[in-house]
Amino acid sequence: MTIADEEKLGQPLLDRVAEYLPAKGQELVRSALQFATESHAGQVRKTGDPVITHPLAAAEAIAELQLDAATIAGALLHDVQEDCDVDNTEIEKRFGPEVALMVEGVTKLGQISGQAADTDVPDQRMQAENLRKMFLAMAQDLRVVIIKLADRLHNMRTLWGLERDDQVRIARETMEIYAPLAARLGIWEIKWQLEDLAFRHLHPETYKRVAQMLDSKRGAREQHVKEVKKVLEKELSKNGVQAEVQGRAKHIYSIYEKMEKYAGEGRSVDEIYDLLAVRVLVASEGDCYKALGVVHGLWRPLPGTFDDYIAMPKESMYQSLHTTVMALQTQPLEVQIRTHEMHHSAEYGIASHWRYKEGSKRDSLYEERLAWIRQLMDWQREISQAEEWVEAIKTDVFQDQVFVFTPRGEIKDMPSGATPLDFAYRIHTDLGHLCVGAKVNGKLVSLNYPLKNGDVIEILTSKSSKGPSRDWMNQNLGYLRTSHGREKVRQWFKRQERAENIARGKEMLEREMARLGTSLPEMQAELLRIFKFEDNEDFYLRVGYGEISTQHVANKIASLIQETEEVPEVKAPAERTYTSNIRVLGTGDLLTRLSRCCNPVPGDEIIGYVTRGEGVSVHRRDCPNVLHEDETERLIAVEWGQRGQMYPVAVHIEAWDRVGLLRDVATLVAEEAVNMVGVHTQERDGEDGHITIFMTLETTGVEQLSRMLNRLEAIRGVLSVSRRGGGGARSKS
Repeated sequence: MTIADEEKLGQPLLDRVAEYLPAKGQELVRSALQFATESHAGQVRKTGDPVITHPLAAAEAIAELQLDAATIAGALLHDVQEDCDVDNTEIEKRFGPEVALMVEGVTKLGQISGQAADTDVPDQRMQAENLRKMFLAMAQDLRVVIIKLADRLHNMRTLWGLERDDQVRIARETMEIYAPLAARLGIWEIKWQLEDLAFRHLHPETYKRVAQMLDSKRGAREQHVKEVKKVLEKELSKNGVQAEVQGRAKHIYSIYEKMEKYAGEGRSVDEIYDLLAVRVLVASEGDCYKALGVVHGLWRPLPGTFDDYIAMPKESMYQSLHTTVMALQTQPLEVQIRTHEMHHSAEYGIASHWRYKEGSKRDSLYEERLAWIRQLMDWQREISQAEEWVEAIKTDVFQDQVFVFTPRGEIKDMPSGATPLDFAYRIHTDLGHLCVGAKVNGKLVSLNYPLKNGDVIEILTSKSSKGPSRDWMNQNLGYLRTSHGREKVRQWFKRQERAENIARGKEMLEREMARLGTSLPEMQAELLRIFKFEDNEDFYLRVGYGEISTQHVANKIASLIQETEEVPEVKAPAERTYTSNIRVLGTGDLLTRLSRCCNPVPGDEIIGYVTRGEGVSVHRRDCPNVLHEDETERLIAVEWGQRGQMYPVAVHIEAWDRVGLLRDVATLVAEEAVNMVGVHTQERDGEDGHITIFMTLETTGVEQLSRMLNRLEAIRGVLSVSRRGGGGARSKS
């Protein structure tokens, strides 16, 4: 084939761009076509076709999307660097920096893909690096990836020219990455073609069977849709709705997915509702809802089949009304209703925002569509392993989404099956780390509750939270369903260095023991016994990186410390029994009761169980009934509240004297709702400005005391805070 013959191949492309591009844009495309044809002259693909047919097909796909001239030129030239040894500076000189940058970006993506096939490097790792490069290019200029999608589309159409192993590898990558990517960008026209082509090569026999099934009933379906269109157009016109009604072809892979879903539910193919489908295109959003009323007035809608993607667009910003009705001879019929503008956006997605926009500013909808790409770039910087990042994309970006609301009414899209904890980490890392509970639609739920469309999520936090729990990493417990959330927790634990954490943990314990009026050597054996550790360093490590908090330690040894104090017996009235207030974390007052199976007491680590009609029953965490509970979603975080007794405690504060010091101390004690029954100060001999404050405080126990001592130590000028001596317990008046 001569160059002249190859140039003729490009005439349909030139005719297509002449329909919408200005003269200057047409000239750029014509020049790029000529240069690409000359550069690829004499080169032949594995299919036997001239190489120019490939960039030409990619450019034609992009012209169908009505993208700008620079993108079409980039598609025409995307292989000249690699296949023809044309330097990028030559491309920039001839066609400008914008085209050169796109060609450079697509070339780099192609090099990564080629390496995956030509080296012994594991395919998963190369796929991961390929994805990283692609999303980096996408963040810089989305048109690079649109060219790559068009490139992949033609490669899939000519996949028959490759060996079977290569066909399967490329088809699987297309199904896992490129088709979902086209869907996420809203480019439906490319998405469904990629899916059908990949399905054809991955499962040829199944593809043939589904195609034959559809062909066998094609005539009857087309006749039925024709009758539906006639009736619907007449009814819409009668109600003053100007509309265009189209029959809508179903694609083979989407039918296969429906068949698999229905087979799993024990239903037949004949029950698939949307084998028959029509689309109604109207002028305005108001006409969409008016047309919906006409459709529902004409035919009975099937329950649970209505979706309003106009009020709540999909993550790709897709907008339409979907409903399924029993039309004519009681045949299920899917009806989509949208404006002409929504239809163009649905077919061409984010590519539609370049239509007639050469030189114009990007609109707000375009920026909104790019927000998730920028989010991916943030993840890319945080996740060190490329394979983990790929898994995050597959689970968090490319699977089905649910749409939920923040308490302020902002819409957030989350992967299907995501939990409130996933939601917290999506909003902000610290929100996830501090999360202790969640409310959905105003009701308290477990942290592994699966979110549903329309849920309003409120995350409950605690500043005293020790951070993420190890349980959150256990996928069997279902607290985190997104790779993004699990990676945030994993990073939190990874950041804690072993040697540093051991030293920090020992220091924290020494300080806590001193505050509680004892010492670490004195309590070491008991601590190891209580927490079931054989090695001091392992215990210090857990304290150092937050798995065991000093508050937890104080709770555990509270009874031991209080036993050493001289506590006179106080005879309680016969008619009264000891009671404790339990606080359900993140909520107001709830009915709580102590369970009789394990009889928890203040100082025990506890957990709540949401009963049916009797509020929350409180158990020890090691209670067999809790450990063997099947309905784990009914377990809820609780803590001890105020107790029925107050304990006088002597506290010594070493500090540098300053104006307002005693006022600051008294204010903090009051904020903690602690009663200060005595206080005096004493200057230290020979130490100018150094004083000791002696206080007697009434607290509910060691837990409250530990928290308060931590806060006192943070006051400006305070050097150390400790507990000294002991006092008798007395009844709270």
